[in-house]
Amino acid sequence: MTLDISSAPIASDTTDHAPPGPDSRVRWAQDLSASLVVFLIAVPFSLGIALATGAPLTAGLVAAAVGGIVVGLFGGTPLQVSGPSAALTVITAGLVAQYGWQATCAVTVAAGLLQLLLGVRRVARTALAVSPAIVHGMLAGVGLTIAIAQLHVVLGGSPQSSAIANLLALPGQLAGPHPPALLVGTVTAATLLGWPRLGRLPGRAGEFGARLAKVPGPLVAVAVATALALALDLRLAHIQLPPWQPHSLVPALPHGPLTGVLAAVLTVTAVASVESLLSAVAVDRMSRRTGDLDRELRGQGLANTVSGLVGGLPIAGGAVRSTANVRAGGQTKWASVLHGAWVLAAALALTGGLRRIPLAALAALVLVVGLQMVSFAHIRKVHRHREFPVYLTTVLGVVGLGVLWGVGLGAGTAVLLALYRLTRAHVDVEAGLDGSVTVQTHGPLTFTAAPQLSRALASIPADAEVTVVHDGSFLDHAAYETLHNWRAGHQAAGGRVSMVTRRPEGEVLDPDGTVRAGSSPGPHRCRAWTPWVGHHCIEQQEDPHGRLLDGVRVFQQHTAPLIRPELARLAREGQTPSQLFLTCADSRMVTSMITNSGPGDLFTVRNVGNLVPAPFEPGAADDSVAAAVQYAVEALEVRSITVCGHSGCGAMKALLDGVHERPGPPTPLARWLRNGRGSLDRLRRAPAEFADRPVVDLAEQLCITNVVQQLDQLLANPAVERRVEEGTLRLVGMYFDFATAQAYVLDRAAGTFSPVEARTEVRPDGVSAERVGQDGRVPAEGSGEDPQLAA
Repeated sequence: MTLDISSAPIASDTTDHAPPGPDSRVRWAQDLSASLVVFLIAVPFSLGIALATGAPLTAGLVAAAVGGIVVGLFGGTPLQVSGPSAALTVITAGLVAQYGWQATCAVTVAAGLLQLLLGVRRVARTALAVSPAIVHGMLAGVGLTIAIAQLHVVLGGSPQSSAIANLLALPGQLAGPHPPALLVGTVTAATLLGWPRLGRLPGRAGEFGARLAKVPGPLVAVAVATALALALDLRLAHIQLPPWQPHSLVPALPHGPLTGVLAAVLTVTAVASVESLLSAVAVDRMSRRTGDLDRELRGQGLANTVSGLVGGLPIAGGAVRSTANVRAGGQTKWASVLHGAWVLAAALALTGGLRRIPLAALAALVLVVGLQMVSFAHIRKVHRHREFPVYLTTVLGVVGLGVLWGVGLGAGTAVLLALYRLTRAHVDVEAGLDGSVTVQTHGPLTFTAAPQLSRALASIPADAEVTVVHDGSFLDHAAYETLHNWRAGHQAAGGRVSMVTRRPEGEVLDPDGTVRAGSSPGPHRCRAWTPWVGHHCIEQQEDPHGRLLDGVRVFQQHTAPLIRPELARLAREGQTPSQLFLTCADSRMVTSMITNSGPGDLFTVRNVGNLVPAPFEPGAADDSVAAAVQYAVEALEVRSITVCGHSGCGAMKALLDGVHERPGPPTPLARWLRNGRGSLDRLRRAPAEFADRPVVDLAEQLCITNVVQQLDQLLANPAVERRVEEGTLRLVGMYFDFATAQAYVLDRAAGTFSPVEARTEVRPDGVSAERVGQDGRVPAEGSGEDPQLAA
């Protein structure tokens, strides 16, 4: 789904909080448009969730209406849209099967009251302490459970009471499917998956497809399946919408052990709260606003209380609906409130039309949503952070034992993994040429490391001069005794032992606690440019010139001796970079840091907006960039040119604001920004996208679209065009997101930006490290050593 700017006024965000929006009339129009988009997504989705839980189908519509109106009015995240939650589907289905529907409503009311209490106690931030691996594992497990159950409905059968039972019954169901139900379900799933890809068709078909893709996919999929069933007069089960009679849906107390009821209430509260808060944080990040999480939790609690009282499903903030709201241009809470009003109107007025929807179509819709909850991007992230065991345990626990047990097993695995890492230490013994021995310890030395430490120390010759260097991590009594008992014995045998502690800053402490001379990294703790990692230091040096000179002094003292031989070689031989790196002049873009490059690696060109002026364009051409490109391509013979954009680019925001088109004599900045007019045109025709996530806003979409446009404008340079045709020059598009420190690379074939994944390997000493080259350093991204940057 792309953002349409063909008819809407272009605006830009200038703050990290609520952006200065348009006037109230335009804001109301945008809210109204966004509410209709979310409404069209919410109706089929709510019906599908109700079907999957075994609750009355009207309960899904009631929950969507209550979630939109109540949370919209009283929540703390204005652009979040709440309603029936896929993550709560398995829990609600279990409650309905065990206690009945009216008792499930009572559990929803109790969970809402508990959420209200937690919101009043201001504990919303505590819920965010749950490991992301557990949250993603829970969502994946719930998604798989939903998908397995709804597959039975798509095949024309009925789901069983548990995921294990559904898996055991699946072979028999596959052996004898119901052809009409399978046809309708297949058409629904194919339409739902293929609809967003219409905009990727070539030529004019892609432009027409992009316009069609703005209609919500779930609505189109259900409509197509319903039309197919009616046209072919298929004999299928359809949804049953009983009349909504609130007096018959009064909550009833559950019958059963009190502990089971309390566990059910706590489970609904925990899952609904965590999902809502995580979704709220994501929505705030997308809309560049700062919400009130405690108020949001209170709004969710009030909505669940009301929903349970009037016969609705449990409610939580939804990522699907909220993302659609932000991308459709929602500005205030009224987009959510209006969406709830439209759902309520549909529930009351469109009953006859909704009854024509086949159950297989809704089941296929929920099946696809369930499978999409298993995100490979999340799996890669948890694997990169070495938390895949937590994720896998949670998934298997949710599928096999239920949400509560699955989350508990995941939490237990996370605790055990954390304890394992806390007690994991490395002891390295290095022998010097003069017979001395250095013992380096890494990590906390606890009683679990005492045997390893004792074996390492026992291998040292009795008369050796030994230096024991501890990295300053935790040292418990058992390890302390092991170390000092060995020291006493070694000294008694005629050896010498020096024991020092090396701080993370690089200082070495002698046993008396003083800093060893020459080991301090600088004249003071807050060194020249440390404000970028420690903002408290900036007040100590208010003079920018003084800070610059301090930085030069630190360079001369510590860095210059290390790189002097390499710089001397470059001075003798001249520069031979393999890369031309063209990026923005933004002070936050540290090219050597994000590419891990050093002197002589990159020939760098920086300007406002990383623009490449198109030749022969009147009033906007600039020879400085073209000269640098020509020199790099013809004189330096670089093998690759990378155009790198970044998030929050001021030049892109200025383009959206129309700075280059303002009346009057153009300023130098306005003349320069005219070089970006092609990027604005491309944004309207074929905006660039990310492969693994939606764009945050229009400014970010212009940032990545600008990279694609500048690569095309590079090809207008004859020298570049000739080298590319010869196959001796490669063009690479990159984008760097400051907030997540994540780099993305353009896939020219797919037209999308994909994240650059970290790579790890195990060194011979067993320490997992970044991919290390023969020279002992990590090859630079974009240096020609990493095939992932191929365009």
